[in-house]
Amino acid sequence: MSDLKNMYKTLQQDPFPEEMTLKLGEQEMVFRKRTWEIDGETKGLRYGENPDQPAALFELKESELEVGGVRFRGPGMKLVSALTEENMLQAGKHPGKTNLTDVDNALNILQYLSAKPAALILKHNNPCGAAWADEGLATAMKRAFDADRIAAFGGAVVVNRTLDMATAEVINSAYFEVVAAPNFEADALEELKKRKNLRILQIPGINDLEQVIQQPFLDIKSLTDGGMVLQFSFRNAILKAEDFIPGTAEKDGNAYTARKLSTKEADDLLFAWAVEAGVTSNSVLFVKNGVTTAIGTGEQDRVGCVQLAISKAYTKYADLLAFNELGKSLFEIKLAAKNDPEMAAKLEAIEAKTKEDRGGLPGSVVVSDGFFPFRDGVDLCIDEGVSAIAQPGGSIRDFEVIQAVNEATPQVAMVFTGQRSFKH
Repeated sequence: MSDLKNMYKTLQQDPFPEEMTLKLGEQEMVFRKRTWEIDGETKGLRYGENPDQPAALFELKESELEVGGVRFRGPGMKLVSALTEENMLQAGKHPGKTNLTDVDNALNILQYLSAKPAALILKHNNPCGAAWADEGLATAMKRAFDADRIAAFGGAVVVNRTLDMATAEVINSAYFEVVAAPNFEADALEELKKRKNLRILQIPGINDLEQVIQQPFLDIKSLTDGGMVLQFSFRNAILKAEDFIPGTAEKDGNAYTARKLSTKEADDLLFAWAVEAGVTSNSVLFVKNGVTTAIGTGEQDRVGCVQLAISKAYTKYADLLAFNELGKSLFEIKLAAKNDPEMAAKLEAIEAKTKEDRGGLPGSVVVSDGFFPFRDGVDLCIDEGVSAIAQPGGSIRDFEVIQAVNEATPQVAMVFTGQRSFKH
């Protein structure tokens, strides 16, 4: 077993060159490999997605790329690929590919969330808990963690404000691999450094993300045969409540119109659609009061996304009840309940409370990254007490979906985004 553990400790030798040039027509993008001096050694990425995959990080150093009359993001953004030794406030088990791509996807979401203090926890390049809060960063962090204590274990925390002591204490109450922020208060940094293996990253460019939200970067997908697909990166078109499109449809000469959003519903849907930009498709998100209450990711069918999200919400809600009441996870209580009648009774009470509260979902809003091809997914959301739904629109059955929300008691609001948010 000790030999198996060693594969996670062994650094891959980096065989990649110091410079890489990508030429598109007559335009060139020049990249330089990023390495760090850590513990007296020059080190690049720890390894790739898995310990037996060598990997390298390249920073864009020269580019003025313009395609179709659109200027792309250039060098100097001071984000993940620009991390220096000074930004790596504690190297811990210095980062590998998955650590940095988790942080990067958090930045992809945070570029749309500059209006309030926000905290994201990511695992496997998907958010497992996300929140923003007028009350401050520590509140956002606690709510993001409570949204999914189970998935948060070993995740990456990324915030959009200077990380203070109160937030550091919330972070250190659990186990995380990475923490990233635009800046750190001195006492907060000392608190975080108590976790010796924690990677602590200062990313100054977080403060400037809002300035580039409508400027794309070159998004590259490599294919199995060595080919590549190039695309403009996703650009969120819903940046304020007025950007939502009223939910309307026509069928056989009949017009269907959904209820308009309240101010609170619009605020939650704006947050949810921003988080959606970083979630693997097919996906559906539930959000309430600026916190993700359920995230269904990577399903092949739309109704399956909803079913997954609801199932996860009930489990996470029960786990939080268990931890708050007994200081144990739901699964620890289930194990103990097999031989302990008192614990079995407590488990029964927790499960009853979870069912009664419908996993904390009532009052949530929902966003879907693609349209609803049938009303089944919408009906499931309604059954859990959601108050509003945003989806791209454009299905031949939009009228059925609007019928579903209009038939709900109380009536559920629906708006369209006019854009899809798939992420593969």
